Amino acid sequence: MGKIPENYLPPKETWPVYLTPDEFADIPHQLNLADFLLDRHVREGRGENPAIKFMDKTITYGQLQQMVNRFGNALKAVGVEPQDRVGIRLVNSPQALVTIFAIEKIGAVPVPTSPLWSAEEVGFVANNAEMKFFVVNAPLMEPVTKAKPEFEYGTRIIVIGGNPNEVKAAGDLVYEEMVEKGSPDLEATMLNADDIGIMLYTSGTTGMPKGCVHFVRPAVMVSRVVNRYVYQMKPGDILGGAAPVSFAAGFGTFSLIPFEGGAAVSLIPRFAPPDMMDLIQKHRITILTGLPTAYRALMKFPDFKKYDIGSVRLYTSGGDALGAETLQAWQELSGKPIWEGLGGTEMLHLVTSNTMNPEPVPNSIGKPLPGVKVKVVNAERQECKPGEIGSMILQGPSGTLYWKPYEEDEKLLRSQKKGVVDGWNQMGDAVYMNEDGNIFFVSREDDMIKSSGYRIGPAEVEEAILKHPAVADAGVVGIPDPDKGQITKAVVVLKPGYQGGDAFFEELKEFLKQYIAIYKLPRVIQYMDALPRTPTGKLLRRKLR
Repeated sequence: MGKIPENYLPPKETWPVYLTPDEFADIPHQLNLADFLLDRHVREGRGENPAIKFMDKTITYGQLQQMVNRFGNALKAVGVEPQDRVGIRLVNSPQALVTIFAIEKIGAVPVPTSPLWSAEEVGFVANNAEMKFFVVNAPLMEPVTKAKPEFEYGTRIIVIGGNPNEVKAAGDLVYEEMVEKGSPDLEATMLNADDIGIMLYTSGTTGMPKGCVHFVRPAVMVSRVVNRYVYQMKPGDILGGAAPVSFAAGFGTFSLIPFEGGAAVSLIPRFAPPDMMDLIQKHRITILTGLPTAYRALMKFPDFKKYDIGSVRLYTSGGDALGAETLQAWQELSGKPIWEGLGGTEMLHLVTSNTMNPEPVPNSIGKPLPGVKVKVVNAERQECKPGEIGSMILQGPSGTLYWKPYEEDEKLLRSQKKGVVDGWNQMGDAVYMNEDGNIFFVSREDDMIKSSGYRIGPAEVEEAILKHPAVADAGVVGIPDPDKGQITKAVVVLKPGYQGGDAFFEELKEFLKQYIAIYKLPRVIQYMDALPRTPTGKLLRRKLR
């Protein structure tokens, strides 16, 4: 069993408190994620149940297990050992899930990398994680090829869907040949509770991405908590959505939670409203998950009403503020609400959800999930009163644990000490809690605009701007001002046929006065063709700034 060197993790006194909910105390201390999420269902007689729906293809749990075993054996044959890190840069497809489960089954550590990362970011993460192998879809190879000369640890590349001769000529391995040669029989490598199960990297919103370590037992607990109290998936359920599995949010959503419950996933390589609507109808999706931007795009799709979406029993959202207007509009259009929640890469997945209420509370991210403790505190770390904006801190089954904290002049050791205080994870979110215990997201603390003593949450201003009939998309940031500290800047994408300029800006400000206080009005405007977003559609405000 390959052990991780001690100095690759922060000192134990800086670790978060890990909570074990009473109902999960029976989870064994020796585990394997692929065994728990995949093999368990085959053992218990669900081998014929659908596991993946992709285009016109259905793959059962039994078939998926065979594919996983073949690739797992192939990885072992080329030298992958327990706790080795294996990178993935893949579009949502059956091969993506085969790769993830195969890495897990042999006790290695999957490292998802964002499909939007540059060559510099790809090279940094490959070296930082000390990847032994990197599994990449052929169309996503360009930044990897550019970064390859900078790989410091002899990282080998496995290409899915490439021309075999070209792949071999570049010195890389052909995924399809490896799977073909691999044996269909493979015993899962059991890991200890303190072995790493998954390594997720943050989206790199402030500098290079940060590696977040998740041990195998907490990963099982988080999968159970989120499935039991949010999605409630079981055999027969089919989860749909477009979050990339090569990104932290999509990794948990499509490779952990549904398989905890023995459900199936409907995979779409890239989000487009007609394709998404087609899959809801064709695959009989029962749960749909997506960012607010995806729901807004679906609502604008002119043929929405032509599709049969009656199979869907649950809609969920997170990652960005949903807003009461989107919630109401979606409910009117589809007949069902969207249940919003909040999670984080450092916490592995969701920590709060509106599903903890009988009905969604508009503008709320809901209440803490069972096994998660949340406090809202002020700058002196005293608990805030109901309605008072403060910083969200929490403890749960997983928590903030940064990889290689001593590198780059101990940069991540400082992040660790800032991210965990007295065992509590500092989420970096400005929120408030009402008397019922529901939490309301105001802003990322770094994004909060502080103008003339006022604290302005950009999401509220963005939601108001999006109400204007000429606006297709909007982002709001604070920019420096010598008198006020900061002023509010709006970055707007207009719909075709509309013209920007001073006259429109004055009209927009008058329009906004019916929705937000005067001190929240934007003082500066910029027009763009498109806003910078992550692969999941989350607004990158640092790029706007």
